[in-house]
Amino acid sequence: MAVLLLPLAGYGLARTGAVPEGTPIVLGLLCAIIGFLLLTELCEERAPFRHSSSHLTAHTLTGERSVDLNRIATVRLLTTFSYGGAHRTLVVCDVHGVRLGITTKRSRGKLRRAIEKADANAARGVPRPRVSRAARAYLGLAPGRGLVVHTTLAFLLTTVSGCLYVVGALRLGGS
Repeated sequence: MAVLLLPLAGYGLARTGAVPEGTPIVLGLLCAIIGFLLLTELCEERAPFRHSSSHLTAHTLTGERSVDLNRIATVRLLTTFSYGGAHRTLVVCDVHGVRLGITTKRSRGKLRRAIEKADANAARGVPRPRVSRAARAYLGLAPGRGLVVHTTLAFLLTTVSGCLYVVGALRLGGS
C-alpha cells in the first residue's frame, strides 16, 4: 500500500515547493506499474516446492512459507491479467496466518484434496474453511458460473481502479 500511496507524499512535497510540480504524475505512473506487478507476486509460490500430507511449502519473494493443509482458514481466487490472458492464483491462508499463492497443478491437487477432507470433517463438527465460490469453481469443487462472474468482475475492477488511479495522479500533478 505504501507504494500506491507514494504519489500523495509527492503531492505534499510539491505543494511545499520541495520538488517540481510534476512529481506526483511521475510517481503515480511508476507506482501503479510497480504496485500492480509486485503486490500480486509477494506470496506466490516459486520452485523449489515441498509437499507433505499436511503441508505445502514453497519459496516466495518474501521467503519460505509453509501452509498447514489440515488447518486452512480461507481460500480465495486472485485473477490478474496480462497479454497472455488471465493469470489465476489461489491464495490460501491457514489459521496461523500464513498465506501462500498456489499456482502449480500439483499444489492445486493437494489443496483440492485438503478442502474435500475439510468438507467431510464438517459433518463431525469441525469448522470448515471459507472457500470463495470462484475458488471452488476453479478447483472443480462446484459447478456453475462462479468463475465467469469472478473473471468479469476482476477485469472490470482492475480496469476501473487503474483508470481512477491514473486520473487521480494526473489531477494531483495539476494536469
